[in-house]
Amino acid sequence: MANHFDLEEQEQLDQLKHFWDSWGTLITSVLVVIFVGIAGWNGWQYWQKRQSLQAAALEFAVDEALTAKDQARADQAFAELKDKYAGTAQAMQTALLMAKASVDAGKLDDAKAQLSWVVDKGDEGSKALARIRLSSVLEQQKSYDEGLKLLAASVPEAFAGLQADRRGDLYAAQGKQQEAVTQYQSAYKLLDKDLDYRHLVEFKLNALGAAPETVAQAKTTPSEN
Repeated sequence: MANHFDLEEQEQLDQLKHFWDSWGTLITSVLVVIFVGIAGWNGWQYWQKRQSLQAAALEFAVDEALTAKDQARADQAFAELKDKYAGTAQAMQTALLMAKASVDAGKLDDAKAQLSWVVDKGDEGSKALARIRLSSVLEQQKSYDEGLKLLAASVPEAFAGLQADRRGDLYAAQGKQQEAVTQYQSAYKLLDKDLDYRHLVEFKLNALGAAPETVAQAKTTPSEN
């Protein structure tokens, strides 16, 4: 009986040895890949978190410097943020913050450079917002055609109404009333009806002699001329 079990165990060991001789290298390779992948993923997660925390610290430093009216310190922190953490959301948010401060200070060229950087480096949402704000800077600089060219780019749906409104502003600044009305009508239809900003578009239409009721009708019956 004992011999029977010994033979059976030996057969199982031989089968296991044969299996390992055939597939052991492949199994080992797969396990190595899995473990390296797990280690790489954890390392990447750690790196991402570290990048985010360091970028957030610089974002806070910029905010604090702007609040304290310390432009030199704000510029220094922002420069480091752009240099080391350009791909982070914090860098985009800080650039928008810096641009707002520049506009408030009347430094339109600085604001233009900061917003242009976001247009070049940001994600789709950041780019869209930067284009809209940059078009306002260009309007103040009377660079109307440059602003309209900037707003010709496609944007996420959430920004389409604001983009049309800004095009209307640029046309209105050029005295092109009909083009402005067309863009404001588009903005009115694209903006959510519960959004307060929509009332501002109504005001602009009224100022140009276009009744908001006509726009509302066009929204509900788009097939009518």
